[in-house]
Amino acid sequence: MNKIENIVDLTDRVALITGGGSGIGLGIAKQFIALGAKVVITGRDQKKLEEAKTILGANCFYFTNDVTKKEEHENLVQSIEEKIGAIQILVNNAGRHSKKPSLEATDGEFQEIMDTNVNSVFVLTRTVLKYMITRKKGSVINISSMTALYGIPLVVAYSSSKTALLGMTRTLASEYSHTGVRFNAIAPGFIESKMFRNAMAQDPERERKILSRTPAQRFGSPSDIAKAAAFLASDASEFITGICLPVDGGNSIGF
Repeated sequence: MNKIENIVDLTDRVALITGGGSGIGLGIAKQFIALGAKVVITGRDQKKLEEAKTILGANCFYFTNDVTKKEEHENLVQSIEEKIGAIQILVNNAGRHSKKPSLEATDGEFQEIMDTNVNSVFVLTRTVLKYMITRKKGSVINISSMTALYGIPLVVAYSSSKTALLGMTRTLASEYSHTGVRFNAIAPGFIESKMFRNAMAQDPERERKILSRTPAQRFGSPSDIAKAAAFLASDASEFITGICLPVDGGNSIGF
């Protein structure tokens, strides 16, 4: 019997994951490393990155980096390319959140969210893309949000930024997929975390409402997002570009 091909094999591929020290980013890093990748995680908190490195092991590398310092992106990418290897996977995971009534959102707050979640993503992607195009291969994965798919109150800046990411994903896919580089987005559903658990404990009715419209009848975990990211990063999805994949237990189609 012939051995079945491992179509999500990431052996020796180099992945850059922003905001990779915790939560969804850390979950994706774990999955990629389990599939053989060398993973570079970035973030602002060096201690958090060091702790993640301890968890992830020898195939994890980290750079302390603030994605909003866009003038540093070229040096970051060049350092990774020279010291670790050619970046074949980029996961734009780092982001900022804000929750308040729209009329109370200040211009400054709105711009801060947009700068982190949109402008910085574009500049880093543009920087990495120049390298990927020369090699005629790459996968860029943007972490969007369910707020980009339907209306959720009190998150006007965040939802605007995550919706903009979908436009960016589709435009880049339209322009550059012919080069061998693919661009896709993931919209995580309601994902378990300490912060999420604390929020649900304070609002049992909201928890009931979420689960009542989630056909899978559970919240997601970082590993659920990580498995989807591994698929989009691998050759298993080589004819998939320009999509937004909800990983939400059916929440977006629940009634």
